[in-house]
Amino acid sequence: MSFFTARDGAKIAYRDEGQGVPVLCLAGLTRNMADFDYVAPHLADVRMIRMDYRGRGQSDYTGAATYTVPQEGKDALDLLDHLGIEKAAILGTSRGGLIGLLIAAVAHDRLLGLCLNDVGPVIERSGLERIFDYVGRNPAARTYDALAARLPAANPGFANVPNGRWLADAQKHYEETADGLQIRYDPTLRDAFLAAFEGETPDLWPLWAATSGLPVAVIRGANSDLLSRAMFEEMRQRRPDGVYAEVPDRAHVPWLDETKAVEAIRNWLDKVKAA
Repeated sequence: MSFFTARDGAKIAYRDEGQGVPVLCLAGLTRNMADFDYVAPHLADVRMIRMDYRGRGQSDYTGAATYTVPQEGKDALDLLDHLGIEKAAILGTSRGGLIGLLIAAVAHDRLLGLCLNDVGPVIERSGLERIFDYVGRNPAARTYDALAARLPAANPGFANVPNGRWLADAQKHYEETADGLQIRYDPTLRDAFLAAFEGETPDLWPLWAATSGLPVAVIRGANSDLLSRAMFEEMRQRRPDGVYAEVPDRAHVPWLDETKAVEAIRNWLDKVKAA
């Protein structure tokens, strides 16, 4: 674990491992760099860079007003600057994919490619409402084992899950304390998330258009309530040169170590290296 200082003084945690094409891995909304532990063995031939967004994991808690996609995009670019990396590919899960899309629009020349995990220009309201229910709140379960037992029912659309996976997820993303399980992020992230979806939904299709010229990939959980099949197909129609994969028995989000996901990431990386 290492740290760098963002342009506003916030201390941001990151890991920088391996050699090869730099791949910046950006996690989901409430997650941290552990989001990519499962796929890491399949990325042994690249320079894998991960970060905890501000307000998550080991990074500084800087308040709800700073927990925005634009700010997190700036932090991601600051990390690349800190590491002396001119260009990197981005593998973005959910929120991380939105950050990658924004960077494609505002700093296109910093990207080698973009792979999106279960996110796109149109986010389904049903998926957002499910996130509204839990973001910023500690789980009712008091132990890792108790939470692991509840997670299958709380995550419809998942099947054939590897043994021990729900327990591993609980251990990565919650802290077990004498008072029960605690989230590993700033609870005020809830305020920031709710504020982001007040009012009219912005048109994000121009961000997908901004990926023109970059190798792209889109991975969708076949049962996802956040990235619909229709939007997945529309993205494919607009960028038919991309890599597309649906992961069976997964909703939002695939863990990325599934066979279909690994195949898509490896095909995308081949395109990145060849570009």
